[in-house]
Amino acid sequence: MAETAFTKKYFLYFPKCETEKPIVYHLVKDYNLMVNIFRAKVTPEEEGYLVLDLTGTAGDIARGLEFVRTFNVTVNEQSIGLRWDAERCTHCGNCLPHCPTRALDFKDRTTREVRFDAAACIECLSCVANCPFSACASVF
Repeated sequence: MAETAFTKKYFLYFPKCETEKPIVYHLVKDYNLMVNIFRAKVTPEEEGYLVLDLTGTAGDIARGLEFVRTFNVTVNEQSIGLRWDAERCTHCGNCLPHCPTRALDFKDRTTREVRFDAAACIECLSCVANCPFSACASVF
């Protein structure tokens, strides 16, 4: 029986010496993974940040991530490149019409409490530009 493919989001940090290597190419070619890059940045110090989805079987993803870690790349499965601060959020709803995936939405329409679903976030950063209270911020 064949393994089922699934998709998971990852946040990767590349140290200075690893930003010019074709790591994503090898994930596709050698590990049969589909890669959807949401955000990427190389800092002036030449460190790299990458937020992406990997789609493939559990075995292929595990082998691909082990390959990535051989380059001293930090792989974080819990974090994304966007931070939503519930304490700063005033639940004004200004961000809601700008969020194409409804990652920011009213948890309860009667209380108008805003919630953030990190799994649905595609990091378009529209919320950052439209939050008057800086409840949404870019990690990089």
